Amino acid sequence: MKLYSCNPLPFKYALLATVILKSMALYAQDTAAYQLPVITVQAVRTENELLQAPASIQKVQAPESQRNSNVNVSELLQGVAGLQINNRENYAQDLQISMRGFGARSTFGVRGIRLYIDGIPATMPDGQGQSSNIDLDSLDNIEVLTGPFSSLYGNSSGGTILTQTKEGQGKDSIQVGLNAGSHHKQQANIQLQGGSDQANQPAYVVSSSYFDTDGFRDHSAARKVLNNAKLTWNLEDGSKINWLINRTKIEADDPQGLNRAQWQANPKQVNDAKNIYDVRKEIEQTQTGLTWNKPLNDQQELYGMVYLGNRQVVQYQSIPSSAQKNPRHAGGVIDFDRDYYGADFRWTGKELLPNTTFIAGLAFDQMREDRQGYENFDATGHYGVKGDLRRDEINTLWNLDPYVQASWQFLPQWHLDAGLRYSNVHYESEDHYITTGNGDDSGSTDYQKLLPTIALGWEILPELYAYSSYGKGFETPTFTEMAYPTVGTSGINFNLKPATSDTAELGLKSQNSLGLFTFAVFHTETKNDIVPDDANGGRSTFRNAEKTLREGLELSWQKQLWQAFNIRTSYSYLDATFDADIPATTTKPLIQKGTYIPGIAKNQAFVGLAWQPEQGLQAGLEARYMDKIYVDDINSDTAPSYTVVAANVGYLWVNKDWKVNTYARVDNLFDRNYVGSVIVNDSNSRFFEPADGRNFSIGMRVNKSF
Repeated sequence: MKLYSCNPLPFKYALLATVILKSMALYAQDTAAYQLPVITVQAVRTENELLQAPASIQKVQAPESQRNSNVNVSELLQGVAGLQINNRENYAQDLQISMRGFGARSTFGVRGIRLYIDGIPATMPDGQGQSSNIDLDSLDNIEVLTGPFSSLYGNSSGGTILTQTKEGQGKDSIQVGLNAGSHHKQQANIQLQGGSDQANQPAYVVSSSYFDTDGFRDHSAARKVLNNAKLTWNLEDGSKINWLINRTKIEADDPQGLNRAQWQANPKQVNDAKNIYDVRKEIEQTQTGLTWNKPLNDQQELYGMVYLGNRQVVQYQSIPSSAQKNPRHAGGVIDFDRDYYGADFRWTGKELLPNTTFIAGLAFDQMREDRQGYENFDATGHYGVKGDLRRDEINTLWNLDPYVQASWQFLPQWHLDAGLRYSNVHYESEDHYITTGNGDDSGSTDYQKLLPTIALGWEILPELYAYSSYGKGFETPTFTEMAYPTVGTSGINFNLKPATSDTAELGLKSQNSLGLFTFAVFHTETKNDIVPDDANGGRSTFRNAEKTLREGLELSWQKQLWQAFNIRTSYSYLDATFDADIPATTTKPLIQKGTYIPGIAKNQAFVGLAWQPEQGLQAGLEARYMDKIYVDDINSDTAPSYTVVAANVGYLWVNKDWKVNTYARVDNLFDRNYVGSVIVNDSNSRFFEPADGRNFSIGMRVNKSF
C-alpha cells in the first residue's frame, strides 16, 4: 500500500522553516542574555516542557486581567493554529469546534475531538462531547494537542483540548464580577479561593456564574447557570488529591439556520417566520471527579482518576406533523437522561532503563442513556409541546482501553517517543417502543482498533527543536449519528463504519529572544470518514466516505515586543478533500474525487496586539481572517470569507489586598455581515448561521484578599 502518494509540497515548507528558524536561533544566541520562560505541558504525559514535546501543542494561559465576558471558550481560543472554532450565536447547539478538519461535520455539540476538564472527560465513549461546562472564570490554562499524538487519548481524538482549573493559593479572597453587553447580555459571577499550609486542609476554588441574553437573532434568548469547585490536598507523603464538582443548567431558544436569501435579507430572523415550532433546548448536567497523584519514590509515580455524572436534555425540533405520521418516525421532541462514569489509572517509571520513561495505564468509560422521542404537537395540532411517545430505548456504551508509552533519550540531542493504545467501543440499544409498523430495533455492535504512535525528536540547538511523528487514528460514529438511518425512519444505523486514519507530521519549535515560534506540516489519509448525509428539521443522518485527504501547515509566533506590549499571530492552511468518488444515491448526486470537504476553511489567520502591564491601563486589538467554507458535499455554495476586528480597553488597579479590573470591548468593529458557521448538508438549504454585527460588552471585577 502506498501510504503517502499525494503532493509533497507542504513538506517542502519544513526545510525552508528549518533554515529560517535556525538562522534566527543563531542570531538570538549573539544577542544579549535573555531569560526565557519555561512553558510546561501535560498533554503527552512523558514530557513537561513545550520545547521538548514531539507533538503540536499550544498552551493558552488564562489572562490575569479580564478582556472578555468569559462565557464561551471561543473567546480564549481564537488564533490557535489548526483550530477552527465558530460561535453559532446559538446557545442551544454549543460551539462548532474542529481541529485539522476533524469535527467539522458536527451540526451540534463537539465531534471528532476529545475534551478534558481537569483530567475528567467531557467526551462520551462514542466521541460526542460539549464545551458548555468549562468555567472560564476559574480557568488556569488550556492545552490544545493536534496531530498523531492525539491518538493516545483513544477513540475520536482527531485533536484533544485539555483545560485546567486554578488551584487555590495564598490568602483567602473573594472576587465579584459583573458584565453587560449588546442584546441585553448580562453576567454576574462570584469566586472564593484560598490556599492551605496544612496537609489535612484543602486549598479551594469555588466559582458560580449566571448569564442571560436576548440573543443577537430573533428567538435566540438563553440563560445559563454554571457552578464549579475544586478542592486540592497536598499530603505529607507527597501525594496530591483534587476533588472537582461541576453543575451546568442551560435554557436556550434555537433560531436554526437560514438559506442564503433569508441571510441576505435579514440575518437576525428565525428560519420559521411565525415561529410555530418554538424550537428550544433545556440542559442540566452535574458531574464530580477525583484525581490522585502518588510518588512511590524518585523514579515511580501512580495516577488515578474516577468520575461520574448525569446529563438531561429536552430538545424541541421543527418537524411538521405530516412527517411524523410515518409509524417509524421518532417524533419531534428528544428527551434523554444519561448517566456516565469512568476511571483512568496509570503508572509512570523513570530511569528503569537509562534515560527512559515508561507509562502503562488503563482507561474505562461507560454511558447509559434512557432516551425517548415524542411528537412535538398536542391533540389540537399546537406545536412546541410534548405529545405522544414515539421512541423509547436504553442505549449503553462502554470502552476499556489499555495503553503504554515510552520516551527514550538515546543520544544527548535525540529522543524517541512511542505509544500504543487499544481502543474499543461497545454499543448496545434496547428498543422498548414496539408497535404496529415499528418493530424491534434493538441491536449491538463493537468497534476496536490498535493505535500506534511514534515520534523522533532532535534538539538542533538549545533554542531550536525538530520532530517527526506518525500515528493511526480511530473514530466511531456516535449514537446520535447512528440514530436515524434515513430521513423519516427510526432505529439504529449499525451500517455506519468507524473511520480510521494515518497521519504523518513534521514540526519545528524555537524559543529565543525573538519570541516563541511553532511550525508543523501534516498529511492525513482517512478511510470510511464519517460525513453528513442529510440535515432536515433538526435531524441529521450520516454515511461513510471511502477516502478523504487532509494536508496542510500551521505557523504561530508570539513575542513580548517591548515591556508589556505583546504580539500573537498564527496562520493555518488546510486542504481537505474527498480522495475517492462517493457514488450517487436516490437522493444524492455523485461526489467526485477532489471535491472539498464542507465545513472547513482552507486558510485562517490571526493577529493580536496587547498592552498588558501588571497594573494600570490595558488595551488590545485583534484581527481574524476566515476563508470561505463550502456548505455541502457538492460544493454548491459557500459561506463567504471574512475578516473581523475586535478592540478592548481597560484599567487594572491594585492596592494591597484590593484589585479592581474594568474593561470595555467591541467585537466586529467594522460591523461586517458574515456567516459565523454552517449547517453542513442541510436538505432545506438552510446552511447559514449568521454572526453578530458590531457588539459591545463592559465589565468590572473586584477582588479582595483577607
